[in-house]
Amino acid sequence: MRSTKFLALLPFVRLAMGQNTWSFVQQGNSGIIPLELITLSPTLALMYDRPYVNPLKLPDGEPAWAGLWHLDTNTATPLRTITNTFCASGGFISNGTHVAVGGQPLDAIPGWGNATDGTMGIRLFGPCTSADGTGPGCTVFEDPATLHLVRTRWYPTAVRIADGSLFIMGGSDILTTFNAPDIAQNNYEFFPPRAGEEGTVRDSKFLNDTLPANLFPRSMMLPSGHILMIANNQSVIYDIDTNTELMRLPELPNGVRIGVPFDGFAQLLPLSPPLYEPTVIACGGSNKPDTITLEEMSVNDVASTQCQRITLTAAGVAAGWEIDHLPEPRVMAETVILPSGDVYILNGAHTGYSGYPSVGDSGATGTNAANPAQQGIMYKSTLPLGQRITQVGIPTSPIPRMYHSAATLTAKGNIMVAASNPHPFVLTADNNPNNLSFPSEYRVEYLSPDFITNNSPRPVISKSPSQLAFNANGTITVTIPASLAAGELQVSLMDMGFVTHGWHAGSRLVFLEHTLSGSTLTITAPPNGNIYPPGPAWIYVVADGVWSEGVQVMIGDGGNPPRPAQGVPVTITSL
Repeated sequence: MRSTKFLALLPFVRLAMGQNTWSFVQQGNSGIIPLELITLSPTLALMYDRPYVNPLKLPDGEPAWAGLWHLDTNTATPLRTITNTFCASGGFISNGTHVAVGGQPLDAIPGWGNATDGTMGIRLFGPCTSADGTGPGCTVFEDPATLHLVRTRWYPTAVRIADGSLFIMGGSDILTTFNAPDIAQNNYEFFPPRAGEEGTVRDSKFLNDTLPANLFPRSMMLPSGHILMIANNQSVIYDIDTNTELMRLPELPNGVRIGVPFDGFAQLLPLSPPLYEPTVIACGGSNKPDTITLEEMSVNDVASTQCQRITLTAAGVAAGWEIDHLPEPRVMAETVILPSGDVYILNGAHTGYSGYPSVGDSGATGTNAANPAQQGIMYKSTLPLGQRITQVGIPTSPIPRMYHSAATLTAKGNIMVAASNPHPFVLTADNNPNNLSFPSEYRVEYLSPDFITNNSPRPVISKSPSQLAFNANGTITVTIPASLAAGELQVSLMDMGFVTHGWHAGSRLVFLEHTLSGSTLTITAPPNGNIYPPGPAWIYVVADGVWSEGVQVMIGDGGNPPRPAQGVPVTITSL
């Protein structure tokens, strides 16, 4: 039940124009709790859990903590893993391999005993080209003795960068609600390691300054090739080539913090040619001080409604954060950027904090949060201040999705919604002797706009290139329904990101330059790897706000990282 304190703070819901109506449908059970979720192909999503005694079993009868979700049949098949995958990060590299890094210490929480320590883990998957996930490359490769990180990392962030490798930052040696100097990994490394930096890390003043709320730093590559990092209530622009902090941005306004355990969300909005000016939103979280003790924290502490936005140009930073508000408080939310450029916000709670039960009054519920947020929010990224945020046409799910929930865009153009487990064990409805709140969740839902639900006319891609060099042209054969032909046409190049803990690392949308002649759509790839990193991507065609199914494309030459500079430089205003 929602507290009266929370209800008193609910502002009015805003109206929006041109809003699709969405709906939920529940289909299938995941077999593991996929708190890490990655869209791999039109038919497959990769799922990682922690070593619970899950219902999904390996061929030898052992419980699985990794698996493939079959988007066409709504079923799961197990994958064998060696290390503890819990609380990792990752992304695709330039040759199409998916890499997951970091994880949980071996004996942090009792679970299925066959996992080894995952904090230095590197897990390689793919490229997997078979539709059913049974062909070459469709297994997780690990060799902990020879293939591992330099430092132990629980709750790190990994971001795809311009040379096709991963930039890995932060984390902790052990499980913790707040990070601390004696356990924090306030440093960076690369995978693969950069020449001359093998076996070493780069110390980070920014991560040190943002203790104790700097786990899973919200980070993204800007069109300059620099990295934006947001942790606690602070932000920095970092030059990875010179190992230099270029600029600290203004603090998030009004004492709001979005780092763990306050757990707001951040999202890079679409990049559009010719200038590709980056704008970022950072929303939700809490305005509690980072000196608060666990005993002082409550599952009923109301989260923030504040939703701030900044454009990362000299003029944008001088103007500072532009403040808007969500229609309700939100902590632990997911953000799914849509092919149209709008952002669907879902899951999480209205009150409390992230993490396993540790705050002062968590004993009664067995969780750190209460008051689940079961209705989503749409952020219309191109509308003016005061008109961007709405719940019109947005449904309410019957399933609470709290800590350890996940959501990702699929090739079909809908959103797969899965997982939730705020407990350090599997808690089912028929095995809950203490009547704790929010049992472990295996049910999978799909969230679809009305044009998918109703099978309405939408753009159809019948032919597309499998690979595009930077700054090169390619042709797509597309059918645009007459009912949509008068509207705006967009071509979206996308990475859905590595989804975990309310943070979609690497999530990115670049609008491509294009011309349409009859059914032939000529597109131009991003000019270089700073705009979109080399490696896998998805293309969607959007007509009058209605998008096609997605098709896969390899951007760049598909070689192993680090790749030499590809494409051409462009004039940009991004910091």
